[in-house]
Amino acid sequence: MKKTFLLLFCLISFTGYSQILKRPIPDKLVVLTFDDAPASHYSVVAPLLKAYGFGATFFVCEFPPNFSDSTKYMNWRQIRALDQMGFEVANHTRSHAHVNELNRQQTTAQLAYIEDKCDSLGIPIPKSFAYPAYDISKTCFEVLEEKGYDFARAGGKRAYDPFKDHPYLLPSWATKEDNKDEIMAALQEAKAGKIVILTIHGVPDIEHPWVNTPPSLFSGYLDYLKDNHYHVISLSDLAQYIDPDEAKNSIAIDTSKPYKN
Repeated sequence: MKKTFLLLFCLISFTGYSQILKRPIPDKLVVLTFDDAPASHYSVVAPLLKAYGFGATFFVCEFPPNFSDSTKYMNWRQIRALDQMGFEVANHTRSHAHVNELNRQQTTAQLAYIEDKCDSLGIPIPKSFAYPAYDISKTCFEVLEEKGYDFARAGGKRAYDPFKDHPYLLPSWATKEDNKDEIMAALQEAKAGKIVILTIHGVPDIEHPWVNTPPSLFSGYLDYLKDNHYHVISLSDLAQYIDPDEAKNSIAIDTSKPYKN
């Protein structure tokens, strides 16, 4: 009887997990995400990605106080152009707000601003979100669910395991000018069903030099990904492999893991 129960439990668990995947995760699957809408995402990053044929997600916000300075940040015309180029434009709150400091009404308003702005410009309403400063909150999880978001990216410096990581807590590594060895090692973890997600800020980042990725370093990463036959996609493209609703139903939100970069 005990063996029968254990077998039944394992079968039910396997069935639930198997439904998370729409198809097997290939080795060398990498997601590129870009945060904060610096000007270099339009002038440097997008043309390079197009040349390499890579997908990507751009998490946009109106970063205070200098969002109106076009030498530092993209304007909405340029953000719309990213969508027209085929990239995913996604939600990073209106003002790069730390969601752990917001109540429900404030969180909803921060997300709704970007949604409404996208909708007014003919950009698809975002279904992907990234936590500013990697700060997470239970309230934000609830708002994301209410709004029908599929995925939300945090930090944590580890690979994404679709069977263990909730879709609202996708881990990532962040590139900087001084952590090339860390990023190269991270790329080797895109295997055995795990996916590597990179967080990239400005290329270069004039406003926030502590998260700067020099263009030459960025180009080197793209060369490596291309030369070694990585499949580079946007965050929303994960839905080709993963059913986010099944994953949300099957995997508990675990905030005990590290989520900072």
